[in-house]
Amino acid sequence: MSAPTRPHAKPSTGLLDTLNTRHHKVALTAFGLLVVAHWAEHLAQAVQIYIYHWPLPEARGVLGIPFPWLVKSEWMHYGYALLMLAGFLLLRPGFTGRARTWWDVALGIQIWHHLEHLLLLVQAQSGTFLLDRTVPTSIVQLAFPRVELHLFYNALVTIPMLVAMALHRRPHPEGAPAPRCDCAAPRALATQPA
Repeated sequence: MSAPTRPHAKPSTGLLDTLNTRHHKVALTAFGLLVVAHWAEHLAQAVQIYIYHWPLPEARGVLGIPFPWLVKSEWMHYGYALLMLAGFLLLRPGFTGRARTWWDVALGIQIWHHLEHLLLLVQAQSGTFLLDRTVPTSIVQLAFPRVELHLFYNALVTIPMLVAMALHRRPHPEGAPAPRCDCAAPRALATQPA
């Protein structure tokens, strides 16, 4: 015989629920700062290569200037990819409707981006490189240079993520249920049906 249920018991709220309700705005802001930091690395490296004409080994982005060993390691690149994937997964339940669709698009692209970085990390750790290349090489990197490819990947992830965040802050009055968080802009909240 099963234990009787308490009809008025408050459901337990775990970390995932808390992140996607009362702390969703703060969590999205922290995630946004991570994305900006990732972009800073790639954009600084692109400026170093294409504007300052530094040789590729010297163009190390932001953290690579004071810590050259860090940027030469695949761990930093993989760490960014993993943290971004974790952020997309952890914050996904807070999105509804069209915002959720766009967030899922960004998540799907980030899954692939993460797999590419995982492949690079495994090669770097094992010393065995894809198709007998002399350096760790991702699948799409077989056709496109790494710097440009990762700028492209980051744009592919960031654009739908920004669309999702904009839709999340201004949910459409018709359609999916309103988000359970306080991320919506005050004007958007005023237009929501009661």
